Amino acid sequence: MMNERASGILLHPTSLPGKYGIGTLGKAAFDFIDFLVRARQQYWQILPLGPTGYADSPYQCFSAHAGNPNLIDFDLLIKAKLLHNEDLEDFPHFSEDAVSFDALQNARLPLLKKAFQSFTMYADNIEKLAYRNFLKDNAKWINDYALFRAIKANRNQKPWYQWETPLKMREPEAIKAIQALLHEEIDFHKFLQFVFFRQWMAVKEYAHKNKIRIIGDIPLYVALDSADSWANPEIFEFDAERNPIRVGGVPPDYFSETGQLWGNPLFRWDVLKETGYSWWVDRINTNLFLYDVIRIDHFRGFSAYWAIPYGEKTAVHGEWIPCPGNDFFEFLRTKSGNLPIIAEDLGVITPDVETLRDDFGLPGMKILQFAFDSSEANDYLPHNYIKNCIVYTGTHDNDTIIGWFNGATPEDRKYMLDYLNAPEKDINWTLIRLAWASVAYTAIVPMQDILGLGSASRMNLPGTTANNWQWRAKANVFTDDLAEKLAHLTVLYGRTKKTKK
Repeated sequence: MMNERASGILLHPTSLPGKYGIGTLGKAAFDFIDFLVRARQQYWQILPLGPTGYADSPYQCFSAHAGNPNLIDFDLLIKAKLLHNEDLEDFPHFSEDAVSFDALQNARLPLLKKAFQSFTMYADNIEKLAYRNFLKDNAKWINDYALFRAIKANRNQKPWYQWETPLKMREPEAIKAIQALLHEEIDFHKFLQFVFFRQWMAVKEYAHKNKIRIIGDIPLYVALDSADSWANPEIFEFDAERNPIRVGGVPPDYFSETGQLWGNPLFRWDVLKETGYSWWVDRINTNLFLYDVIRIDHFRGFSAYWAIPYGEKTAVHGEWIPCPGNDFFEFLRTKSGNLPIIAEDLGVITPDVETLRDDFGLPGMKILQFAFDSSEANDYLPHNYIKNCIVYTGTHDNDTIIGWFNGATPEDRKYMLDYLNAPEKDINWTLIRLAWASVAYTAIVPMQDILGLGSASRMNLPGTTANNWQWRAKANVFTDDLAEKLAHLTVLYGRTKKTKK
C-alpha cells in the first residue's frame, strides 16, 4: 500500500484549531483535509485516538479500542439536536494555543451528559437501532470499557488496582451488583463511544472521498490503568494479587540517560499464542477500521522487550526478553495477508529487529534530526535510504526542526549545512525539501515544522509528564500560500497521486 511515492502531514486532532479549547472532529478536521488536498498530500498521520489517562498522553489510554470523548465536537451535537446553542453560552474561554486538559474535561462533562440525556429521551427509532447495532458490533470490548469508566467515575477516578478486592479481581457477584448500581453511567460511556465513532468515521469518509489516507498509531503496550489490563489479566504479567511483576520501558538512549520507565504491564506471549493471539487480532481489526495504515510504536518490542522489575525508579535495571514476533506476524499474514503496518524502529535496534521488519516487508522510519551527528555516519542520512521506508523531519517525540537546529552543537550545525549545501535561513523548509527529494516511498512532516515553529511548540518531551501534548494550531495558519508552497515541492519530487490518462 505504501510502495509509491507519497507524502503527508503529522497533526493530531487535538492540535486542530477550534473555539472549545481543543481540536475536535468537527469543521476544523474537514478543513484540514481540504488543506491537505490543496497541498497535494496523500496522508494525514495522527497519534493514538484513545481516551487519555496518565499525564494526558495518547500513549497511555484507558482502552486499546475506545475513542477519546475529548474529540467529540459540540457543534455536531447541536446539529444532531442533542445540544442547543444556548447550552454553550457559558462555556469557558480557553487558550487557542494550548490544551488545558483538566479544566477542559471538567467543562465538557456536563454538556456531554446533557447530550446523553437528550439522546435517551428523544432519539428516534432509526437512531436507537444504529446505537444498538454499534453496541453489537463492538461487544468484544465496549461492555468492559464502559463498566471500567463507570467504576472509575464512581470512585473518584482511582485506578482499578486500587479498587476494593472484589471489583479489582472481577468477582462475578461484585460485577453484577456494580452493573446494576451504575447502569446509567455505563450507558453514558457507551453513548460517548457511539458518538465518537460516528463523528470519526464521517471524517475518515471525507478523507477517502478526497483520496487522503489516514495513518494511525498503536502503542505496543496498554496502560496499567486500562480496561484491557483489568478485563484481561491472564494475558499480562500480573501476580496472584493483580500487581505487575515487570513493566515496560526502554534502556538509556538518545532521549534519556536513565531510559524511559513507562510502567506498562508486559504481555504473557505464551498465553496470547495459545488463544490464537485473539486479543491482538481484535485490537488490530479495530484500528484497521479506524485507520488505513497502522504505525506500531516501539516495534522492536516484537523482537525483544526491555523488562523492568516493578517498583524500580528508573529504567536502568532491566533486561531484554525475547518475543515471538516472527510467529505473531506470520500468524497475521496467514490470517489476513500483508497488513498496512509501519514499524517504528527507532532507539536500540539490533539485527534481529531489522530481520523481523524486513522479513515481513514492513517499512521502517528514518528521522532527519538523527542524521547529522558529525562524529559518525549513520543510516539516517538520506543517501543511505532504501525505498521501503518512511522519512520524517521529526516525530511527536522530537523537538521542532527550528528548536533542534538552534540547540545543535556548532560541529553538527556545520556538518549539516555542508551536507545540505544550504544557508541557515528557512532550515525547516530545507529539511522538508531533503525529505521530499529522498528515495523513501513516503515522506511525513509535522505541522510545526511546516510552520517553522520553535521548541515551545513541540508535542512531547520523552521522560517528562508535564506540559506535553498541548500544542494547537490556529485557524489562520492553513493558508493557500502555505499549501501552494508544499504542493510545489510535492509535485517537483513526484509525490503526487498519479492519474490515468
